[in-house]
Amino acid sequence: MNDVIKNIVERRSIKKYKSDMVPTELIDEVLKAGTYAPSGMNRQSPIIIAITNKEVRDKLSKLNAKIMGVDIDPFYGAPVVLVVLADKSVPTYIYDGSLVMENMMLAASSLGLGSCWIHRAKEEFETEEGKEILKSLGITGDYEGIGNCILGYPDMEAKEKPRKDNYIYKID
Repeated sequence: MNDVIKNIVERRSIKKYKSDMVPTELIDEVLKAGTYAPSGMNRQSPIIIAITNKEVRDKLSKLNAKIMGVDIDPFYGAPVVLVVLADKSVPTYIYDGSLVMENMMLAASSLGLGSCWIHRAKEEFETEEGKEILKSLGITGDYEGIGNCILGYPDMEAKEKPRKDNYIYKID
């Protein structure tokens, strides 16, 4: 099996992280991989917000938990959150943003980092707090949150789950 396919097959969602911060160089590699995701007509509708500031990360975690209706850290202790948003004026924006998320998760795995797609980015950035984060960064436009890609060093061993029997149908 070649290295790319091996990475795809072995990538797992990590739901427990060490508190150690990921070096900037590794975060930058993951971010770069996200920018090379395919997008409809190469419009590159997504943007990525890289959050390593603990105060902002914790604020976003609390907002996500509030939306979910729980009092836990939905980011599982991961020190880095990469938020993907996409321009709603582009018809393929949800697909474009989803591909960015996948590229970043695969890149993280290839670098020995854990990652997990955390939902509710849409709802986070529809709130006043979320809009304020965008405003503080000078981000204008009609963006919708696609997902939160959490990153860090795994503090667990994720097991492979079996694939369902009827996943693939062939027409010969």
